[in-house]
Amino acid sequence: MTDLFASLPNRRSIINRRIIADRIEALAAESSGDVGHLRQKIVAVLAEALKEGRAEAKRRLEYRPTNGREAVQALAFLTDQIVRILFDATTHYLYSPGNRTAGEQLALLAVGGYGRGEMAPHSDVDIAFVTPYKPTSWTEQVIESMLYSLWDLGLKVGHSSRSIDEMIRMSNADLTVRTAMLEARYVWGDRAVYDEALARFDAEVVRDSARAFVAEKLAEREERHKRMGDSRYVVEPNVKEGKGGLRDLHTLFWIGKYVNRVRSVSGLVEAGLLTPHELRQFQKAENFLWAVRCHLHYLTGRAEDRLTFDMQLEVAQHMSFTARSGRAGVERFMHYYFLTAKKVGDLTAVFLAHLDDQWASKGRRFVPSIFRRPRKLEGYVLERGRLALPSDDFFQKDPVRLLEIFAVADQHELEIHPSALIAASRDAQLIDNAIRRDPRANAFFLDVLTSPRDPERVLRWMNDAGVFGRFVPDFGRVVAQMQFDMYHHYTVDEHTIRAIGLLSRIERGELIEDHPLAAELMSKLISRRALYVAVLMHDIAKGRGGDHSILGAEVAEKLCPRLGLSAAETETVSWLVRHHLLMSATAFKRDLSDYKTIMDFAEVVQSAERLRLLLVLTVVDIRAVGPGVWNSWKRQLLSDLYIAAEEVLRLGHKSTGRKERIAAKKQALREALDVPAAEFDRYARRLPDSYLIAESVEILAQNARQILAAGKEPLSIVAEVYPERGATLVTVYASDHPGLFYRIAGAIHLAGGSIIDARIHTLRDGRAIDNFLVQDPLGRPFDHPDQLARIRRAIADALANKQKLQPKLEAKPLPRTRAEAFQIVPNVLIDNMASNRFTVIEIHARDKPALLFNLAYALFQSKVTVHSAHISTYGERAVDTFYITDLLGGKIESKSRLQTLEKRLLAASEARVIEELAAVE
Repeated sequence: MTDLFASLPNRRSIINRRIIADRIEALAAESSGDVGHLRQKIVAVLAEALKEGRAEAKRRLEYRPTNGREAVQALAFLTDQIVRILFDATTHYLYSPGNRTAGEQLALLAVGGYGRGEMAPHSDVDIAFVTPYKPTSWTEQVIESMLYSLWDLGLKVGHSSRSIDEMIRMSNADLTVRTAMLEARYVWGDRAVYDEALARFDAEVVRDSARAFVAEKLAEREERHKRMGDSRYVVEPNVKEGKGGLRDLHTLFWIGKYVNRVRSVSGLVEAGLLTPHELRQFQKAENFLWAVRCHLHYLTGRAEDRLTFDMQLEVAQHMSFTARSGRAGVERFMHYYFLTAKKVGDLTAVFLAHLDDQWASKGRRFVPSIFRRPRKLEGYVLERGRLALPSDDFFQKDPVRLLEIFAVADQHELEIHPSALIAASRDAQLIDNAIRRDPRANAFFLDVLTSPRDPERVLRWMNDAGVFGRFVPDFGRVVAQMQFDMYHHYTVDEHTIRAIGLLSRIERGELIEDHPLAAELMSKLISRRALYVAVLMHDIAKGRGGDHSILGAEVAEKLCPRLGLSAAETETVSWLVRHHLLMSATAFKRDLSDYKTIMDFAEVVQSAERLRLLLVLTVVDIRAVGPGVWNSWKRQLLSDLYIAAEEVLRLGHKSTGRKERIAAKKQALREALDVPAAEFDRYARRLPDSYLIAESVEILAQNARQILAAGKEPLSIVAEVYPERGATLVTVYASDHPGLFYRIAGAIHLAGGSIIDARIHTLRDGRAIDNFLVQDPLGRPFDHPDQLARIRRAIADALANKQKLQPKLEAKPLPRTRAEAFQIVPNVLIDNMASNRFTVIEIHARDKPALLFNLAYALFQSKVTVHSAHISTYGERAVDTFYITDLLGGKIESKSRLQTLEKRLLAASEARVIEELAAVE
């Protein structure tokens, strides 16, 4: 046995190979010669040993829940012994070779993670069967028998069977094979075969190919990071494959092993690729990440490596992270996880810097040189095109340089040498209150933050070095702080830095197609600097136990003067932080056709400059939440609100009267329709004023064509893609009757649609024209003909009573079980001041199937009329807003009726599916 498991304590409590071998020997002695029967008995003995060994490994992890290293070593050691016993039993008792020839030699090699001596509870067992030449019939029998036995043991086996020549050829041709063989470890069999294979691998594969291997592994790493979200601060990280995860540490080991032929991680120190301190950091990070991965495997009962929200709660509990200082155990656990992921990133930079230095000293630079000769720049040294320090104590002599180096790097668009970043990380503690108040330091910081070049890149360097959080302690409080919900994809600091990057890209014109209005407004801003600072501070007070907008505004009032902003700029930043959610809340939760909505919004904003700033801030805040959150529907709503509010705020503007607005809509509609004047006049008389005010001319024209084409037909359903809104417009023209809205809502859900906006209108002749904007669960329009047909058919069946909605909705599976990890207390807000004509009801609840159906049915039961509905989702949280009146068209004023309505909506928000009244069905 090698010394790989020398540090593993009390190995015989995991498995005692001698005792098990003796039991198998006794079984063989009693055997009647039936090979198949004997193999089954051997497998039964090994299965019992495997079960007991796994239980012991699990007990060790439960006893020391953060010591993942011991658990994965215990499982690898257990697998070694099982494989050795099985090989001996197979070759001695099942297929004894007699006098073996040179070609009947066989070596068993552990490869991949198993080769490193590390196995998670549900990892594959990767074995290479290696022969000196082509396999003989005996070696084929042994390999086949062993594989069947391993499969019978319930092991997931990744195997290969090759001669040494084939192994060399495959390693040269395939990077994956080469990486697996790089970690090949002798387990059992003919040692001479392994020694020959290893020697030839070194001589024929590794030699003179280090540069190519390193480049391929780093490219592979970059591709993997992009696939996993390209950030180590994704709030549902992949522990194995994600940025800052185990695979990043393995990549460092592979590179070190390939370049310097080290046999263990500790060998990286002797090779000069890590210092002893960095080695301890490597081992600490690896130990923690292995513990997390093992707990994930045990809790899910499978090879699960994604730390989803529901698993975060359970893993945090099993790893003994408890609530402390007002922070939940899961938040403390994830904070530690992200700090560990950051440390893995730091180690990667250090490792590659050491590797680059090694190769540079041999005249083979890993990072291409930009400047042939070192030059000095602002006192810094340019080392192969990267900003480096002239001496190790450079920061200590003047700690303001800890900010200056980032400003210089930004100004000259240079990268910072990893050794300089390491020194900055080490010396960041020198930043005290005196440095924070230093005008030079604040000027350097503000130059980076408001840079016209690429502030995101430099701010990320500053954050990774710990300088950012040290210089702005309020920002330091949100570094690696996760937002425990399904809406936010990143930690608070990562979200903020991404938002600043998006702002810079919009200003540079890179995102003009996605954000045409924001790009246009950036060139008109008077308060550009204030906007960048506001983006920095908009979430800076998260996690403090209060309204982060109010608390953040207070932080801005104190911090902005220190950064060098004027009193006017400080007031602007504070206002933006205080109201950074106002525009999205108004656009997504309120009826923008209700003039009081616009007036109330404009009253808070008060100036055209603030409106421009708020629009841009809102755009970057939403888009920086994560991929897929921003869409054309949100862009359209924000644009509509901006244009409407700008009209109100424009100097000298006088509001157009309601009659004039209606007349203008009718005239525009007349021009859009190609119908005789008399026919149009008859049609126009059927339209209520509220309908003309609420809908755009484009929708009015589409509705009109549908209504005129339908004639006296009792039902007309049109579903067509509405590209401007990134959704499908579903319009139902039918006889108005109680329950129409909830039936349509249920039918759309059954058809797989998600309603994002609904406007319900009753014409003067008693017919209803209802407009729904519908997307699929991924936020895309229904655009396939089959989808459109399905949604039309589902609505028609529901309105014709051809299907019982309640049983079908009950049977529909839950699409997102992860939402169950969050405790969301439903809340109903009733506002009679938000609109002049309607009672506005806002419901906050856990997003789930049939929620809108439940709420619509509760409103139907309450005998109210729904005029419009606005549906917003924020991960696991849904916010649905309804504009309602009583059946006579008035606001709901009765206190008792409002209380009953609130109680019914609360019950509806918590129910799976509300039972429909038999009388209605």
